Amino acid sequence: MRHTQQDGSRALKSYARSGILLATLAGLAAAVWAFGSTGFDGIVAIARRLGVEGFLLYCLYSLGVFVVLGGAWLTAASGEAFNRLGVFVWARLIREAASDLLPFSQIGGIVVSTRMLTASGIAGPRVYASLIVDLTTEMASQLIFTLFGVAVVASILMGGGQGASLRTPLLGGGAIMIALMAVFVLAQRWLLPLAGRIAQHALPGSVAAAQEIGAELRAIYARRGRIVLSFALNLAAWGASAAGAWIVLRLMEVELSIWTALAIESVIFALRSAAFAIPGGIGVQEAGYALAAPLLGLPPESALALALAKRARDLAIGLPTLMVWQVAEARAVVLGSRKR
Repeated sequence: MRHTQQDGSRALKSYARSGILLATLAGLAAAVWAFGSTGFDGIVAIARRLGVEGFLLYCLYSLGVFVVLGGAWLTAASGEAFNRLGVFVWARLIREAASDLLPFSQIGGIVVSTRMLTASGIAGPRVYASLIVDLTTEMASQLIFTLFGVAVVASILMGGGQGASLRTPLLGGGAIMIALMAVFVLAQRWLLPLAGRIAQHALPGSVAAAQEIGAELRAIYARRGRIVLSFALNLAAWGASAAGAWIVLRLMEVELSIWTALAIESVIFALRSAAFAIPGGIGVQEAGYALAAPLLGLPPESALALALAKRARDLAIGLPTLMVWQVAEARAVVLGSRKR
């Protein structure tokens, strides 16, 4: 029986790896198509207008957005003082860097960031409960931001024409996000007890851990002001991140209204969230820009130059973050072995 279970587990892991590999290859193919159909020379020529100073400014601006995101997570952690903001900002940076650059995308980022918070001395149940609340408010705020983008896109395309074909998939995508958000929120009422009953037969002490997380969640939900503030901060972060794209376009001397930029970015964010199995949404972001941006008045060369700038930003911030985290992990292992 044990061998059968192990074989089944190995097969499941193999299928998961194959699925992620196929999704990543599909994303890469989409990226190649997007850049090939537009012409790489024109894209690079526009991207060069950004310059080193402009790129550094964009990176600094993005780091400021992470302060807001870290504040949203800290707010969800009932009982943690404001002086722990730096720890949560660092955890949010690691979560994003791992999601963008490591395999298993969002799952990898969650695992790495929660491990870092527990290693910093924050109780595990509080870390996981605050993560659930932060993810919930982040999804809810993205839903609002996406619906805003859909409304702006619909108003821009109201005149009909080729772009009007985007209305149905955008509105349908918004409806799907609403349904998923409702399922995610409602599932929290029974998900932890169910997980506890399942884990009782596999992991000793897991039921007690689930009960502790449930107690932390109830403590957080009892302070609704924290949930509202976490939602507001996550919504502000979505808007600020989209505004960063508009800033990059202006630095590249590309004229576009702030409202159109916000609408385009809301669509790209939704596409990347849907492609959660692909590390960093490779190719999905580029294909989305190539298809949607021209319909909203942004030339494809400028849209893909923006995509290049965002990829470069992810690497410039994500790689040093992961390197520092790896050094800290290695140091902790060495210190732990010496204590033994």
